[in-house]
Amino acid sequence: MQVGFIGTGSMGSILLEAFIHSGALSPSQIIAYNRTRAKVESLAERHAGLLIAPANADVARAAKLVMLCVKPLDYQEAIGQFVNELTPEHILVTITSPVKLEQLESLVPCPVIRVIPSITNAALSGTTLLEFGHGVTEQLRSQILTLFSQISRPVEVEETFLRVAADLSSCGPAFVSYLLQQMIDAATKETGISEQAATYLTTQMIIGFAELVKKDLFSLQTLEQRVCVPGGITGEGLIPLKQSIPGVFNQVFMRTQQKFAQDCHEVSLHLAPK
Repeated sequence: MQVGFIGTGSMGSILLEAFIHSGALSPSQIIAYNRTRAKVESLAERHAGLLIAPANADVARAAKLVMLCVKPLDYQEAIGQFVNELTPEHILVTITSPVKLEQLESLVPCPVIRVIPSITNAALSGTTLLEFGHGVTEQLRSQILTLFSQISRPVEVEETFLRVAADLSSCGPAFVSYLLQQMIDAATKETGISEQAATYLTTQMIIGFAELVKKDLFSLQTLEQRVCVPGGITGEGLIPLKQSIPGVFNQVFMRTQQKFAQDCHEVSLHLAPK
């Protein structure tokens, strides 16, 4: 199967390289286009055999499975450049959440699937969120789930919960990274430990933490209880966290939902028939 990538920016390149590193696709099965040619040339240099397309339309001509990995407001221009090459046998995969499936289905003659990747896919881990359009058969659904299971744990999500699911799985690494960096910076400032040492210890902690959860040795609640013995130091450290953190993520999700609604509105106006 030849797979095409239109857009090889941050998430597009993560997906492309994850498929190669997992063995799900060989470089020779991939044809890619990016309007900044240097980005796709860099990928081709790292992965011998990867084909560089001269234009979007060439991707659609060569590949039946097309991954559209451009910014939401660039969708109309990008689709206009290759829609005439699409047939009912094509499969269009979108990786952005503000563009609704029914909007894309009204623009193209083929089945449409939404996939929301995560930076964790670069480590062949984490989840990919999937939403299938009306034209997707059970056979095609199975094929796509099998493909993405090579780089993640695919999770089907209803449109109603797509944004919050993406907040947890795709935005979550940024939220957690910020919190951990705050912990490292505070440790350095308050105790004099070197930033290098604090970063190493924190990094190893989070790796070990992930293994505990992965192996189902503890839930998040029981892990806290196990570490926080009565009258101990951990409990003392948790006091300011319990005073400051509750309510913070309510605000986080409120703001992401508001931004998502705004983006959806802008995209709808942008994709509306002229």
